[in-house]
Amino acid sequence: MFVALLICLSLVLANVVIGVYTERKVSAFMQDRLGPMVVGKYGSLQLIADLVKLLSKEDIVPKLADKRLFLAAPCMIFVAIFAGFAVIPLGPGEYLQGSQAQIGVFYLLAIVSIDIIGVLMAGWSSNNKYSLLGAMRSVAQIVSYEIPLGLSVLCVVMVSQTLNLQEISTQQGIFSAHDNYLFGLKSLGIDVTQVGGFLTWNIFRVPFFLGVFIIFFIASLAECNRAPFDLPEAESELVGGFHTEYSGMRWALIFLSEYGMMLLVSVLGVILFLGGWNSPFPNIGSVKLATWTSGEPGSWSGAIWGFVWLLAKAYMLIFVQMWVRWTFPRLRVDQLMYLTWKVLTPFSILAVFLSAIWRMLMI
Repeated sequence: MFVALLICLSLVLANVVIGVYTERKVSAFMQDRLGPMVVGKYGSLQLIADLVKLLSKEDIVPKLADKRLFLAAPCMIFVAIFAGFAVIPLGPGEYLQGSQAQIGVFYLLAIVSIDIIGVLMAGWSSNNKYSLLGAMRSVAQIVSYEIPLGLSVLCVVMVSQTLNLQEISTQQGIFSAHDNYLFGLKSLGIDVTQVGGFLTWNIFRVPFFLGVFIIFFIASLAECNRAPFDLPEAESELVGGFHTEYSGMRWALIFLSEYGMMLLVSVLGVILFLGGWNSPFPNIGSVKLATWTSGEPGSWSGAIWGFVWLLAKAYMLIFVQMWVRWTFPRLRVDQLMYLTWKVLTPFSILAVFLSAIWRMLMI
C-alpha cells in the first residue's frame, strides 16, 4: 500500500508535466501551429521555465481577503483530489492495489466532492466579485453533474455487485472468478472469460454500458471544469474565475489539482468501463495475447503490465478531453443546466432501471 501511495504521488506530479506539455502540443496541432519550440528540444523544457517563473513570483494575498481561508483553499483542493487515489488499484495483486477498501467507489465519490469546498473558499475569501461568481458557478455545476455521474457509477455497481474497485477490474478480464459471455448474453452460449481482452470490458459485456460510459465521460468533463464546461474559469467573462487573485505557487497548485482531477476521473472511467488494468488484447486460439500481456497475478510482472495498461487507457481518455476542449465552444449557463437536468439525468435514471433488469435476467 505504501508503494502504491508513493507511485500515486509521483504519478500526480508527473501527470502535470506530461499533461501540460501534451495539451500545448495537441492544441497547437489542432490549430495548425507549432506550440512551444524554443526552450529545450521541441519545447520540452518550457514547463521547467514556467515552474521557475512561478517559484520566483511573489505570493500576493489581497489586503481585504480572508487570509486564512485564502491560503488554505488551494491545499484543500489538492488534498481532496490526491486522497481519491488512495483506493485506485494500479494493477492486479497486492503490490499496487491501493487501500483495497470494500467501499472504494463510495469513498472516491465522497472525498472528491470535498474539492468543491476548497473552490468555494477560494472564491469567497478573495473578496473579488469575479472570484465569487466563478465559485458560485462551480458549485452549481459540480453539484448538478454529480447526479448523472453518480448514477452512471451506480449502474456498474449494480451489475458488478461490488463497491470494490479492484474486484470491478478483476471481473473484466481473464482472472475473473465469474463467467463472462459475449455481449453478456448467456443465450448465445459463447463464454469469453478465458478469451479476455476488450470482449470482457463492461462496455462490451453489458451492451447499453457504452451509452452509460458516454454519460459518465460528459459528466466527468464538468467535474473537472474542462471545456466546454469551463464556466467557473471563463477567462473572457471572469478574468480567471475563482482563482483570479492567486499568484505564484498557489496558482500552480490549483492547476496541479485540475490535471490531477483529469487523471483521476480518467482512471476511474477505465476501471468502471474499459477493463481497468486488464490487457485489451484477447486470446485467439493458441495465440494467448491476453495471457502474455497480463503477467502472473500477484507477481511484479503482472503489476507492471497492469500499471502500463491502466495508464495507457487513462491517457487515451485525457487526450479525448483535450480534443473536446479545442473542438467545442463553451456552453452558456442555461445550456449547461439544460444538458444535465433534462438530458443526462433522465437517461442515467433509465440506465439504472435497465441495469436492475439486466442483473435480474443474468442471475
